[in-house]
Amino acid sequence: MIESQHPNVLYRVEGKVLVMQINRPEKKNALLPGMYRALADGLKLADESAAINATLIRGVDDCFTSGNDVNGFVGDGSTTADRPSVYFMHALHDARKPIVAAVSGLAIGIGTTLLFHCDLVYASDNCYLQLPFTRLGLCPEAGSSYLLPKQIGYLRAAELILLGNRFSARKACEYGIVNEVLPQDQYLQYASDKAQELASLPPEAVQTSKQLMKRGLEDIVPDTIELELQEFSRLLQTPEAQAIVQAFLDKKQAG
Repeated sequence: MIESQHPNVLYRVEGKVLVMQINRPEKKNALLPGMYRALADGLKLADESAAINATLIRGVDDCFTSGNDVNGFVGDGSTTADRPSVYFMHALHDARKPIVAAVSGLAIGIGTTLLFHCDLVYASDNCYLQLPFTRLGLCPEAGSSYLLPKQIGYLRAAELILLGNRFSARKACEYGIVNEVLPQDQYLQYASDKAQELASLPPEAVQTSKQLMKRGLEDIVPDTIELELQEFSRLLQTPEAQAIVQAFLDKKQAG
């Protein structure tokens, strides 16, 4: 039996697919440290289980995830693998079995960068993605500074990373970040069907093919993740970033 150790990350096994649902709708699915750990643990459990051939990551219908819960990382400048978010980033990169993402509503920060590690991504037509790091006085994470330019080309990646604006699922599809955009009432079933299709194929063939396509990333992605984390930690202590974070926290308290 595969069980989650966090109440806001739900595990469910459907056939040979592990479905992991981010389920904190009252906070727009903002991720806490324990939620990162539960997501990483799920990926590792899927890799270790002979009964699981694929993983599907989803949120709730109107939100995939709004990214880090600010209270979860303020004051924590660590960049070690013991930090749950770092553990999750490496678990994404290390996953042998295919990962499918079903994305709806908001996909902000890690909600977008985790998609660059997935093998198939399907989004609803109401979905908006964002890499808001420069607007927060920070830099990208989860290996995205390497993976996104490699995936979609430098100019398109620079537009998304340097400006940090929201962009639609249709633009993400045009750029090659999302496989397909579906109506809101169809995206989840479509993604689930694709995950089941993947899981029905000979698992060794699928996993070997994934490994071959990702050949050459074994060292550079972990190194990039570590470098990004060092710069992220440094930038988080700058007056600009501290002021932005404090303004956000003050706004939350006032609300």
